[in-house]
Order: sequence, then structure tokens, then C-alpha cells
Amino acid sequence: MFALGLAPAIVGRNITLLFATPILGLFSWLVSLGTGWMIGGQIGPRLGENFRNVKAEAVGGAIGGLIPVVLIALWGWYMITPR
Repeated sequence: MFALGLAPAIVGRNITLLFATPILGLFSWLVSLGTGWMIGGQIGPRLGENFRNVKAEAVGGAIGGLIPVVLIALWGWYMITPR
């Protein structure tokens, strides 16, 4: 939920900016939850099959689940920087 407010909080040096857009943060959290679950569910088992290791499957699923969160944080950073 904080990915979108992370960039304004860093640039403004104000921790309260993490909560500046609560509805948009909740919406991005819900989108990231579903999308990350689907991406992680696709990447994890494929890495597990390739490496024949359960740990590789777990790591692949976790990294795949973080992809939407990172993309939303980068989008928030793009929106706050001047062009």
C-alpha cells in the first residue's frame, strides 16, 4: 500500500506523504495482490521444474509476486519527478 507514496515521501522528506493518497494506495494494493499472485504462480513452478528444487520455486514465486509492486513504485517515482 505504500509503493505509490514512497517516492513523494523520499523527495519531500516527509513520512506522512506515504499516506497522502489512501484510496489510490488501496487500489494499487488490490491490483498488485491479484497480479503478483498470478505472475508468481506462473514463474515459481517453472523455475522449480527447471532447477528441480523447491527453494528455487519459492524464490521465483516471491520475485514474481514483487514485480507489480516494483512497477507501481517506479510509476509513482515517474509521476513525482519533473519532466
